[in-house]
Amino acid sequence: METKATRRFRFGTSLTSEQLDYFHEHGIIQFSAFVDKATVADLLREIRATERYLLHKRIVKVNGIPLKFGQDVSGAPFIQRIAFASHYSPMLREFLRDPRLAVLSGLLGDYEGRIGENEKDGLVVNHYVNTPSSAFRQLGWHTDSPRDLFLGGRILPMLNVGLHLDDCPYENGGLRVLPGTHTQGLFRLLFKKRYFIDNTPDKKEVGFDIAAGDLTVHDGRLWHRVQQSPFQGEKSRRRVMYIPIITGAYQPKTVDSPTPFYHKLGQLRLNPSGTRFTNP
Repeated sequence: METKATRRFRFGTSLTSEQLDYFHEHGIIQFSAFVDKATVADLLREIRATERYLLHKRIVKVNGIPLKFGQDVSGAPFIQRIAFASHYSPMLREFLRDPRLAVLSGLLGDYEGRIGENEKDGLVVNHYVNTPSSAFRQLGWHTDSPRDLFLGGRILPMLNVGLHLDDCPYENGGLRVLPGTHTQGLFRLLFKKRYFIDNTPDKKEVGFDIAAGDLTVHDGRLWHRVQQSPFQGEKSRRRVMYIPIITGAYQPKTVDSPTPFYHKLGQLRLNPSGTRFTNP
């Protein structure tokens, strides 16, 4: 039977030995009130402005990464996954310069980490909501590491840093993890679950009570999923900004970058009205 994590930390100017030990044991850590409610509101306004721009320009792919579209509770089209969001917003780009985010690379131990604003999928905004036409209500079990293999490299340590922009109590679904699986061998990392297909609750999984402004950080090798909310409409809404902190050689994406194979599998080529968009 799944359980709820009860341990949360406050982030100061540096990582404490207790925080480092906790992360290295479990592969995930939660920081309460990383940003205040006013900052959350500012970020949400900026994300909406970015979304309007992308919809107006009929952009369906950024640096080879497809966007995901759905219909909001009002029936209006909206974007449920935005890749490289900071490329369209000075405010989001500035947020990535927050020195506290750079401090988090200390969780990588001996590896030197950097914020991957121009690499992998960049700053990602995920927007989950339950509506009849929603394309993004949940996300099946996965780790973030195999993309390195698809890109022709070896698996390197990375962090996925999630800034949560809505309250999401445990009962409303949201993030679920299998603590400690970041230390598993390669075989279990690749084959323990059916990637993205399997969303079955695991008796060893852990969920969270999350408030808007909280930060979660998980090791890219950790098995995790997103549980669908049991509610419909506005009460089911969950928005999260994901910031990759990565290691290894610098590999920036550009407008000429191909779409990775793992994205092609789930690529949505139609907007909610059924009109085919073309790349700008």
